[in-house]
Amino acid sequence: MLRFLLTAALLAWSCLPVRAGDTLTVLTYESFTADWGPGPAIERAFEAECGCDLKWVAVGDGVAILNRLKLEGDAPTADLALGLDNNLIAEARASGLFARHGQSLKGLKLPVAWTDDTFLPFDYAHFAVVYDREKLADPPRSLQALVDGGGAGKIVIEDPRTSTPGLGLLIWIKAVYGDKADEAWTKLRRRVLTVTPGWSEAYALFTKGEAPMVLSYTTSPAYHLIAEKSDRYAALDFPEGHPLQIEVAAKLAKAKSPALADKFLAFMLSPGFQDQIPTQNWMLPAATTSQPLPPEFEQLVTPAKTLDLAPGDVAANRRAWTDEWLKAMSR
Repeated sequence: MLRFLLTAALLAWSCLPVRAGDTLTVLTYESFTADWGPGPAIERAFEAECGCDLKWVAVGDGVAILNRLKLEGDAPTADLALGLDNNLIAEARASGLFARHGQSLKGLKLPVAWTDDTFLPFDYAHFAVVYDREKLADPPRSLQALVDGGGAGKIVIEDPRTSTPGLGLLIWIKAVYGDKADEAWTKLRRRVLTVTPGWSEAYALFTKGEAPMVLSYTTSPAYHLIAEKSDRYAALDFPEGHPLQIEVAAKLAKAKSPALADKFLAFMLSPGFQDQIPTQNWMLPAATTSQPLPPEFEQLVTPAKTLDLAPGDVAANRRAWTDEWLKAMSR
């Protein structure tokens, strides 16, 4: 009887109605909430629908989101996390900090099947090396050529301890080189100009001309094609394949506004949210948009091969792989 009463109480609490003036706090990454990112438009659209206040809390990048939530533990400052990815979900689930999303997955439009009941996708793209055509006439045409290229043609990369692209490169090297990843990192280090905490800092250095290459996404050149009418920057298509990133959101188990979090997750799969993804977050939408993608997206690289490591393997080995990276990069 006690178990029944507790279950009924929890269900009733989770179904509480949203009241005008309630606040939803969403922890995400800095580029999402920037003036040029999708955050401001999404905030206006959601607030108009819910009659509530949407508050963004931004940290540097996706891995930093999980790091912060682990530190906060059972007293999170946010109701919902937006910006984890498929490579982090096993570790995030094991933390016990997240609740089931309760949303239908039928409307998802991803290149892979998605059945997760806790982490809900909102966009995706493949990781890629983006280069400057005006500064690099002969870029590396494979991951091996990038690794073996010596010091010519520098690249800016992100830190896997704080950044999902940085973790993506860690997985990329491990997926291709396996037990020889340490050797690959030692070689690649000669080309690394610097390591940044997150994507925003890395891409800013790249576009300022500090290095002719940056670790980014196959979709990044869309920004330059659409906003700048320029094909100066392009993604390289490596025959070894590219890792796929699927960005996700999830409700905190200790959310103070669970009903609002549920409402936001449902909104996230609607055109009101998804319309902002292609030309504000410069990724591919995970669900239906009100209009087709801009034609410039047809010019982007579409990798023939997707590299994949099981999230459980990433969770089990992330620390060891990161230590391997640190050791090689410090030599």
